[in-house]
Amino acid sequence: MTDADDAAEQAYDGVVEPADVGTEPADGGAGTSRDPFARPGPASRLRFSIALAIVVVTLDQWSKHWALNALGNGRSRHVIWTLQWNLTFNSGMAFSRGQGVGPYIGVIALVVIVVMLLSLRRGGGMVSMIAVGLVVGGAIGNIADRLFRGRAWLHGSVIDFIDFRWWPIFNVADMGVTIGGALLVLSALLQSRKVSR
Repeated sequence: MTDADDAAEQAYDGVVEPADVGTEPADGGAGTSRDPFARPGPASRLRFSIALAIVVVTLDQWSKHWALNALGNGRSRHVIWTLQWNLTFNSGMAFSRGQGVGPYIGVIALVVIVVMLLSLRRGGGMVSMIAVGLVVGGAIGNIADRLFRGRAWLHGSVIDFIDFRWWPIFNVADMGVTIGGALLVLSALLQSRKVSR
């Protein structure tokens, strides 16, 4: 072997193959990518539920504003089957129950809102996040009526206008509270099944 061939062989031995470059991650193989299916953290759950609550409050207050303007003449409007729009003012609980206890219901609703939001810190999946957002949004929607549609603090009346004629008259906020409550029960049942396994 000539001196030229020996030098070429030494140069070849010092070349790093392209496949060897970057094959090992800098952290020793642990990787830094996030699991897209991982359960969201408390901050993410809180943001999601608050965003959903804002949507519920917006729809509720918009629909009540429409009802005041469209149904203020005291006439109901037939929609379909037994459903009609029928404007009423409720000083009690949801679905026109408990007339005259509005201030107490308002205080209880404020406590429920705080408890629901704090519950997100303990964890929960998508069902719990949706449920909390619906309940909080519905509660705020009706509290807003009690605060701003009366002559005294928490003495306002809640606007109801969705009337099936075989069920108490209700509104969008009542729907949020009812559906959200049902989802909370469902979430608790699913969680208990996971624990029992």
